[in-house]
Amino acid sequence: MRGWLVTGFLTLIAAVTRFMRLNYPTEARTPVFDEKHYAPQAWQMVTGGGVEDNPGFGLVVHPPVGKQMIAIGEALFGYNGWGWRFTAALAGTVLVLLVIRIVRRMARSTLIGAIAGILLIADGLTFVSSRIGMLDIFMALFVTAAFGCLIVDRDEMRERMARVDLEGRTGVTAWGPRFGVRWWRFGAGVLLGLTCGTKWSGIYFVVAFGLLSVFFDVSTRRAYGVRRPWTGTIVRDVGPALYALIVIPVVVYLASYWAWFASETGVYRYMAGNPSAPEDPIGTGGFWSHLVPDALRSLWYYSARSMEFHTELTNSAGNHHPWESKPWTWPMGLRPMLYYYADGGVRGCGESQCVKAVLLVGTPAIWWIALPVLAWMLWRVVTRRDWRYAAVLTGYAAGLLPWFLTLDRQMYYFYAVPLAPFLVMGVALVLGDILGQGTDFRRRHEDDAFLDGPPSERRSLNLLVVCLYLGVVVVNFAWLWPILTALPISVSTWQNHLWLPSWR
Repeated sequence: MRGWLVTGFLTLIAAVTRFMRLNYPTEARTPVFDEKHYAPQAWQMVTGGGVEDNPGFGLVVHPPVGKQMIAIGEALFGYNGWGWRFTAALAGTVLVLLVIRIVRRMARSTLIGAIAGILLIADGLTFVSSRIGMLDIFMALFVTAAFGCLIVDRDEMRERMARVDLEGRTGVTAWGPRFGVRWWRFGAGVLLGLTCGTKWSGIYFVVAFGLLSVFFDVSTRRAYGVRRPWTGTIVRDVGPALYALIVIPVVVYLASYWAWFASETGVYRYMAGNPSAPEDPIGTGGFWSHLVPDALRSLWYYSARSMEFHTELTNSAGNHHPWESKPWTWPMGLRPMLYYYADGGVRGCGESQCVKAVLLVGTPAIWWIALPVLAWMLWRVVTRRDWRYAAVLTGYAAGLLPWFLTLDRQMYYFYAVPLAPFLVMGVALVLGDILGQGTDFRRRHEDDAFLDGPPSERRSLNLLVVCLYLGVVVVNFAWLWPILTALPISVSTWQNHLWLPSWR
């Protein structure tokens, strides 16, 4: 009960910060930045039978789930700031709840879970992403929820193995027992399908989480003395894992196109088997025409055109953006992104010239310690075989490393939004290690009078360090608040908030 009370209180704080003045700013009551793509397409879904169909605009280049989420808010509140941002704010709020519960489960501590929630509430990257009608916050939500499902699945499988062990059935075969139906892993598959249905980069998480689930199973079998844990996992677990984490995501992904499949006017809907289409490269014959329905072949063509857009959006082709960033800058948030800026007719700062801006930037007190945190996590994995850090690093790596394979591609800092929950989890677990050192110290040295201070003092000092750090994070977030929410500020205040040359 105490855990849920803490979770509810912090989630309420997250909701207040995410929903406060949600319809501000806009550009003359129109969307800002890339909302200009997704808000109109979502509105087309509301008014056009669930189909986004804007080939003239030329940017229907992502799967539909994220825009379907935006469309829910627009259906409730209309085509306005509240409408196209409502579900993003809701997703950002639920994300805080999920991170609290996941970290609490991994650390077995309500306090560490609460620390993770405070960090995520005060993270500028997820805060701004929760207050704008774009896709990345939905991807972060689905990825984090899928990760949480796999953590619960791990615990449940260990509980099942514990019961089998108590019954003396662990060694009946060299492979160990079957685990049975695994609904939490099935849920992870559904959520990964929604992730891919938001952005194709969700595929990286499908691969990473699939491997993570298999290693969880190997670890579980090994922990309970199964004689051949790897063989048992391959024989008993890999097949169901492929079904839950590959087949189910594919089915969910295809189901997200339900409106497009049912439409008569969806873009490229009838490309396959339509020889009258001047750009038709598919035709009516060929090997695949006898095996794959025309609807799926048309979707393949549609997807190929979207992929073509992405592959051609490269620096070598002359596509440059003033706020572009590369993945090596994301761990520390060295190149943020300006979503909104106005300096004409702005009043309210107490000076003759005022500006207002929304800068997508991670709170430095969190993001600037990313490298030492990642190093500590790797150290714990190598030296202590700490599964918690290994799991968090898996999610973090899936959101970061694949982007190094396509460095010529135009990239932006908002691609790093799915990294934020895993960075926060890692920081919270490291702070938990700092707190835990006091307990270990007392257990080992409570009788050693020559030590520097009594054990309780060392514990208190560790707690003080953690509290001071959290205080710095909250103060840093409060300092950034004006440039995260477009409050009117003076030009000098705006310049003072731009701490690094790369922020300008």
